[in-house]
Amino acid sequence: MALVRRSPLDPYPVTPQYLATRSSALHIPPAQFSNMKFKADEVYGVIVDMPMSPIIMVTMVCFINGAANLYFNNGAEYTGASTKYKSAVQAARNLVVNANQIKPLARKTSQFPLPTSGVHYVYLLTKRGTYKVEIDPRNPGALEREKRVIHYLYQQVMTTLRLAQMRDQGLAPEEGDKE
Repeated sequence: MALVRRSPLDPYPVTPQYLATRSSALHIPPAQFSNMKFKADEVYGVIVDMPMSPIIMVTMVCFINGAANLYFNNGAEYTGASTKYKSAVQAARNLVVNANQIKPLARKTSQFPLPTSGVHYVYLLTKRGTYKVEIDPRNPGALEREKRVIHYLYQQVMTTLRLAQMRDQGLAPEEGDKE
């Protein structure tokens, strides 16, 4: 099958499953986390849409309880790492707790378009609504400090999830093992 080149302005091809899962994550109510204390204006969830290649995009979903999952536009997913790996919980919680610092740079939104180019869309879920900020990872040095910090933190979540995935496949030592 030949790779079809797409313009950076074209939308990514997506599956219905991906769209449904992404929509569910963007609309998860704060009541899901009723056992956790956070204020109405504090972030309880971070959803990041990241173009990975001309045809692959991933949506990373992290919540205040440490849940962290990846959903790919082709229907693939990686879920459940937070139930097995403490490092995944820590990385996800760290991202969500620190996402409050980027909220002043975000704008409130009720629209959730997919990115069409290399820019990452970061959605911040609060009891008072959802906020969106765009991060262009191609020149991190030009980003505002708050964007650089959040970019670094969600890249840490990605790294942690990739390592967890490799552990699940037996390609990396178990958490806590000496490497």
